[in-house]
Amino acid sequence: MNTPSLVPPARIGFIGLGQMGLPMARSLARTGYRIAVHDVRREALERACDAIGAEAPGSLRAIGERCDAVITMLPDGNAVQAVALGSGNGGDSLLAGLQAGAILIDMSSSSPVGTRELGAQLAGRGVAMLDAPVSGGIKKAVEASLSIMVGGDAASIARCMPLLEAMGKQIFLTGPLGSGHAMKALNNYVSAAGLAAAAEAVLAGQRFGLDPVNVVNILNASTGMNNSTLNKFHQYILSRAFNSGFSLDLMVKDLKTALEVASASGSPAPFGEACVQAWCDAQAALGPGVDHTAVVRYWEKLAGTELGRKA
Repeated sequence: MNTPSLVPPARIGFIGLGQMGLPMARSLARTGYRIAVHDVRREALERACDAIGAEAPGSLRAIGERCDAVITMLPDGNAVQAVALGSGNGGDSLLAGLQAGAILIDMSSSSPVGTRELGAQLAGRGVAMLDAPVSGGIKKAVEASLSIMVGGDAASIARCMPLLEAMGKQIFLTGPLGSGHAMKALNNYVSAAGLAAAAEAVLAGQRFGLDPVNVVNILNASTGMNNSTLNKFHQYILSRAFNSGFSLDLMVKDLKTALEVASASGSPAPFGEACVQAWCDAQAALGPGVDHTAVVRYWEKLAGTELGRKA
């Protein structure tokens, strides 16, 4: 069966218009795709319609009926399942409208185990699924230069490659369905471990008498450099802004998913377990809704020292 690539002006559904979702949808619209949107927040829908000329059909079923492909960019896999299958939405669902041959592309950071379960349910109705989580944050979402990790069957990936390339600069094929979500969780584990290690090092340096700004600069010129020292410490931590746009709650969720991947594969992860526990302790101490870079405040509390403040 001939299944042409999804190129403009194909109509694409986009579910979830937060800090990442809206600029990603804008990139698709800028490329020439027609966008149909849905979000539980009316203000987010209105903003998308005004900013990118999207249409808002008013129900998940209507989006499924109108679109050959639907992208989800939601907080977790449970939200994706609810949107796809209708639980918690008064029976409204994408699956009620999606036609055989349509594709659901989950770009959220979801559980790979749950993704494979959902993919099997959709396949029973003739709907394909890809998992395509992203890395790069708000800045790269705005620039359409995200890194995208794609899992799924080769034919569906080929069909969707044009729209993925409209949002991302680097597209990595990771394997079968669920592998993209596994890779994203493992990536965020390594990122979180690097941030925690840097926080401990910079705090220890300051308490020893070093200038924390200088500590970060030297790390960035040396082998201790990582993504957090390069892109987070000066920008969000030493500045006390703590506004990178990615929450502590979501980071903890991704860390737990990474441990789930390790457990499912029988891979020992003692350092991962310690890292997850430290971030969970920070989450409990700092409360909900804070930026993930604010995790440093937890280490500051343990040390009795605020970075950049003289004793």
